[in-house]
Amino acid sequence: MKYDVLIIGSGPGGYVTAIRASQLGFKTAVVEKENLGGICLNWGCIPTKALLKSAQVYDYLKHVDEYGLKAEAIDKDFDAVIKRSRGVADGMSKGVQFLMKKNKIDIIDGFGKIKANKKVDVTAEDGTVTEYSADNIIIATGARSRVLPNLPQDGKKVIGYREAMTLPKQPKSMIVVGSGAIGVEFAHFYNSMGTDVTIVEFQPTIVPVEDKDVSKQMERSFKKSGIKIMTSSSVESVDTSGDGVKATVKTKKGEEVLEADIVLSAVGIKTNIENIGLEDVGIITDRDKILVNDFYQTNIPGYFAIGDVTPGPALAHVASAEGITCVEKLAGLHTETIDYGNIPGCTYATPEIASVGLTEDQAKEKGYELKVGKFPFSASGKAKAAGTPDGFVKVIFDAKYGEWLGCHMIGAGVTDMIAEAVLGRKLETTGHEVLKTIHPHPTMSEAVMEAVADAYDEVIHL
Repeated sequence: MKYDVLIIGSGPGGYVTAIRASQLGFKTAVVEKENLGGICLNWGCIPTKALLKSAQVYDYLKHVDEYGLKAEAIDKDFDAVIKRSRGVADGMSKGVQFLMKKNKIDIIDGFGKIKANKKVDVTAEDGTVTEYSADNIIIATGARSRVLPNLPQDGKKVIGYREAMTLPKQPKSMIVVGSGAIGVEFAHFYNSMGTDVTIVEFQPTIVPVEDKDVSKQMERSFKKSGIKIMTSSSVESVDTSGDGVKATVKTKKGEEVLEADIVLSAVGIKTNIENIGLEDVGIITDRDKILVNDFYQTNIPGYFAIGDVTPGPALAHVASAEGITCVEKLAGLHTETIDYGNIPGCTYATPEIASVGLTEDQAKEKGYELKVGKFPFSASGKAKAAGTPDGFVKVIFDAKYGEWLGCHMIGAGVTDMIAEAVLGRKLETTGHEVLKTIHPHPTMSEAVMEAVADAYDEVIHL
């Protein structure tokens, strides 16, 4: 079989790339060894959001009296929550199957391994191997939970994110190692369900990639909800010989032993680049990543890579954008390179976090003279009415030219608000232009305008 474009992996990088390639007239196929939609759709972005929605509804029910309502015998069914999450993921996977069929994309089931001369061997579940060839081969094999030597995962007592989504029963206690997006989302979910949760983070602050003000607010909110937080700490070893787990944690004050039913390792990801033929073809890698140019071509012509396997941010929307950029370039379209300085990041715990651009510290390090504005949701009529006053919007501008350097949000619904800042930065919007753009009242989005007004000493509601 010969294709114009053959993609290995069907995650948000692979399947989106396939659809765009087909739209551009390429004869396209996707190789997938497991489920269409990849990790994001089946074991990441989508099912975790379903779990977090159940947690949010449960939180509302537990505080229903704050809204002037009454409800009795509030409880949760952990098995049903997990089942709903899996149902949402399965439905989305069927949706991707429909899109593949609609766009006349061939689905090749099996494990793909690239070979020289633009060929791919696909090993089916029964062991049979079929060779395919293509003018352009795109590697989009994604990543998996990273395993640390001192924190081996047995899938039962020491687990990764996949097991965290399908535990047979709710643990009474859990230690979450790492406080990036995956760690804090699961910490929030299990805490909301009633599990005793402790976060262990190596860095001095949780969600360490975020602006320090956001990290501090997140820590306050989590502690308020009963989550224990240990920063500047590391898990040195785990003992799973007993009924639960004993984790030896190194802190500034010395070592401490924590006990829990489950340890969730959320210390990052490992790319899926082993045994896919990179060495056979001669494709160069560095630090677990495939090296590519601005349009995702590897050092070997005809072979491309996108998504988590490349050095960019390991985010679903980045993988999709990279794949579209890649095949549009192949089609000869005028294609802009991706601006990696304008990629939004979102964390879907409660409160949510959303950010784009430079943090205040990063902007200072680059030598900018700054105008910084901040508007708390406690001063927002919509947030107060909704019962979600925690958090704020923080904006950072270059004082000299008015360039919007960064925007950092923490609070209810901010993951749906950050696109305003991303678009504004893309269009090179200045602070005064945002300030003079009328925002609807009452909305959470007003906080963006008010934060900008604060930066320029024109704030009304503070």
